[in-house]
Amino acid sequence: MAKRDYYDILEIQKNASDDEIKKAYRKMAIKFHPDKNPGDKAAEEKFKEAAEAYEVLSNAEKRQRYNQFGHAGVGGASGGGGFNGGGMNMDDIFSQFGDIFGGAFGFGGGGGQTRGGRRVSRGTNLRVKVKLNLSEIANGVEKKIKVAKHVSCKTCSGSGAKNGQYETCKICNGTGVHTRVQQTILGAMQTQTTCNACGGDGRMVKEKCNTCHGDGIVREDEVIAINIPAGVADGMQLSMSGKGNAAPRGGINGDLLILVEEESHPDLKREGNHLIYSLSISFPHAALGTSVEVPTVDGKVKIKIDAGTQSGKVLRLKGKGLPDVNSYGKGDLLVEISVYTPTTLSSDEKKIIEKLQESKNFTPNPNKKEKGFFDRMKEYFE
Repeated sequence: MAKRDYYDILEIQKNASDDEIKKAYRKMAIKFHPDKNPGDKAAEEKFKEAAEAYEVLSNAEKRQRYNQFGHAGVGGASGGGGFNGGGMNMDDIFSQFGDIFGGAFGFGGGGGQTRGGRRVSRGTNLRVKVKLNLSEIANGVEKKIKVAKHVSCKTCSGSGAKNGQYETCKICNGTGVHTRVQQTILGAMQTQTTCNACGGDGRMVKEKCNTCHGDGIVREDEVIAINIPAGVADGMQLSMSGKGNAAPRGGINGDLLILVEEESHPDLKREGNHLIYSLSISFPHAALGTSVEVPTVDGKVKIKIDAGTQSGKVLRLKGKGLPDVNSYGKGDLLVEISVYTPTTLSSDEKKIIEKLQESKNFTPNPNKKEKGFFDRMKEYFE
């Protein structure tokens, strides 16, 4: 099912201010909070949907990418490639956005930040840059990268405890949090802060693992296969859920964030999904017509130059541009023609040109109805 527009989810305009975005999310979060709608899966999905929208729109950089590229700009056009623009679970939502209500929040005992009765930590995200040429952008590509990251300790299975032995935290009595309840017009509101002693785990390691020294994670190199979808653009950021750093003692893995860097092409220039090629032809070819080969991302193609072609004419090759990452459409290849004028002439060549300039056919007679180069280019990009 297609993802809904983030602005529609929060019921705000595209030019909404940061304060309006925050207020809209707060309204939706209260309306669809799981504690107010127990057992209502539809409300839970809307709660997650609102959190995902707020996570993007409240971040200036992510919002700019979303406005420019849609869901694909924040990793939401993944298909089967493993990218994830949302995919948020309840642990993520409460841990990341609880502060909008003054802390972790609930209605009469929510506890959305716990897993199996205890609070879990989240690993940090990893950021990598991937360079792509136009051919890779046009067709999509799999890239394998080697990254140094935190992974779960194999000796203790990520628990951090030697022989898997724990004891209940005496500070928070195993809850992992300190809780404060307030009465409001909406009912009982509770705010929670993480227990500093156990880091929110609710348990303390009796004896630390000798390999990871109680952290549950070690640093290793890992080769990760990244499937880049066709049509990405320079500066676009994609994400792979759970491929970042492992969290201490069995928490939630962070994400791998991939920043796309587009390599320049020796002949083709990119403008959105269109490609532009500057073709220089000789005066005889412009006057008499000819056939020439021009480069595309998939190899060279032959095009026809009509007799009497003027400098500045633009030929459009439909579908020879780049695909749209958000749809099935493709851009075009625009061939901008310029007629080359020689800077030096032999005596014989000068005599020929001098003779030709006396001909009426060589007297400039521009068609006033014909649009100029910039007007034609403007039409192509509108």
